[in-house]
Amino acid sequence: MTESTLKDQPLAADTFTRLPQGFTALVTGAGGGIGRAMLEELLAHERCGRVLAVSRDVSRLPAHPALASLQADLTTDEGMARLADWLREQLDDTGQEENKEKHEENEPRPGQPPALILNTMGLLHEEAFEQHAALWPEKRLEDLDMAALTRLHQVNAFVPALLLGMLAPRLRRRTPLIFASLSARVGSISDNRSGGWYAYRASKASHNMLLKTAAIEIARRNPEAVLVALHPGTTDTGLSAPFQARVPEHKLFTPGYVARRLLRVAGELSPEDSGGFRDWAGEPIDW
Repeated sequence: MTESTLKDQPLAADTFTRLPQGFTALVTGAGGGIGRAMLEELLAHERCGRVLAVSRDVSRLPAHPALASLQADLTTDEGMARLADWLREQLDDTGQEENKEKHEENEPRPGQPPALILNTMGLLHEEAFEQHAALWPEKRLEDLDMAALTRLHQVNAFVPALLLGMLAPRLRRRTPLIFASLSARVGSISDNRSGGWYAYRASKASHNMLLKTAAIEIARRNPEAVLVALHPGTTDTGLSAPFQARVPEHKLFTPGYVARRLLRVAGELSPEDSGGFRDWAGEPIDW
């Protein structure tokens, strides 16, 4: 199936049939190109009842009665603390007995954990801001910089792992769960044939190892859980904008197309697939 056949179609109704009707989703990086597109697909999907969105700029998010949003920078201790407090407010149902009575037994309630968690945060380059110097993919060993290595690992690897750690106590129930986090094919060690982009490659490889290790632990807590790293392909967003000149038109995907493909891929996986690395077409990628 090509992008032209999918770009104007909504996410299929039979996506996420493993998840309960009216499930809650959590999206981090929701103000980015792919994150925003995933958010919009979920808000329009009949099986998703509630979306919790986290972004550094919530003004980019749509207004919707099923959407709750938090503005926070998750690369800071303050941002992670704000997220923890906000999730307690959004997910804990202490003192809400009357609300419980209003819900059918098989419907999500405020105290139920999200059944779908999507991390769409990612960093390849950025202009200088605050205390951070400008970042750009390295071409030579001489270009390596401690600050750049640290910054890319922080965004691309450490934040997703810390997010999982924050949510881990809520994931003990034996209920279907999907945690999908954006990675990149360049994070594959066996696929690295061209070199360069040291910090980005290394940060995505670290992301993949952290997710794989977490998948093993989470499987012991919740055998119904699926954790997966996803490669979106080259998407027309700010992340890839400086590098699109040599990308064939048919290989430069719109955020909406990528969102639908990745959501479909994640929704079709079973617990046996947990800890894997898939591309936008659902094909496995070697580590």
